[in-house]
Amino acid sequence: MNVQLLVIAKAPVPGQVKTRLCPPCTPEQATQIAAAALSDTLAAAGATPAIRHTIVHCGQIEAPLGWHRVPQRGAGLGARLAGGFVDTARPGTGALLIGMDTPQITPQLLTAVAAGLAEHDAVLGPATDGGWWALALRDPRHGHALLDVPMSTAETGALTVTALAARGLRVGYGPTLRDVDTASDALAVADLCADTAFADAVRQHLPATVPA
Repeated sequence: MNVQLLVIAKAPVPGQVKTRLCPPCTPEQATQIAAAALSDTLAAAGATPAIRHTIVHCGQIEAPLGWHRVPQRGAGLGARLAGGFVDTARPGTGALLIGMDTPQITPQLLTAVAAGLAEHDAVLGPATDGGWWALALRDPRHGHALLDVPMSTAETGALTVTALAARGLRVGYGPTLRDVDTASDALAVADLCADTAFADAVRQHLPATVPA
């Protein structure tokens, strides 16, 4: 079906992004890694066929040429995710929302998640930490379901599925990915996408060995 691709992102500002990389990184180094992750994410998303590409932003982020911009709103991540879906909803158009923590994504991965809407009302891309890295909704207005889901926990993925199912939605699953929260995550993900700006930033700003 027709899908709008949403990237929810925070402007790379020292002390406000990738704070769990500090230490071993300084806030400035963590910001460089976050900026590279955002750049790679926008490149992969922009290369993915979609009705419209939109960045749901917090802070000053320059959107790529041809992209739309919508500000984040709401208190808490769940509210901001819900607002991202609802504020960008278009009649007859599904939505696929991703963040900036999985710079290893490819257009093929994103297309696979979106294609799941042909058989399901929602498609969740699980993260290895129990959360999720992607959520596609056939009707973006069901993003309201995220308002009561605790975010950034080991149960976030399961609770998201429960909240969607409570609305009568059929939920399918996309590929499971590791998102970048800690230094160990950054090193592992960089190994998966060695020829990216993210991997270059990790090699430059993160020690080769960090505690698990």
